[in-house]
Amino acid sequence: MKWRKLLSLRRWSHVFKRIFKYLSSPHVPIGDKLLFFIPAVLYWVLPDIMPFMPIDDIGVTMLLMNWFVGRIERKYPELNSDNPQRIPPVR
Repeated sequence: MKWRKLLSLRRWSHVFKRIFKYLSSPHVPIGDKLLFFIPAVLYWVLPDIMPFMPIDDIGVTMLLMNWFVGRIERKYPELNSDNPQRIPPVR
């Protein structure tokens, strides 16, 4: 990941706009959603496992959000289209 992209306000506004859309979407399987939730919740609940890690809880969560949005956009490019009604929900 390029540092310029990571520090870009445009990228972070994109991430914050998309994260809730993808987490609430019936088109994204629950297994993919758990790839975001489980590490984030574990880091928030068990911060003493890595006491010398210099990144705060919100920093880890934001990095996970960035990774999750990028992964979902690569894996399901049809979710970025203007007409998501044509996509059948995952069962």
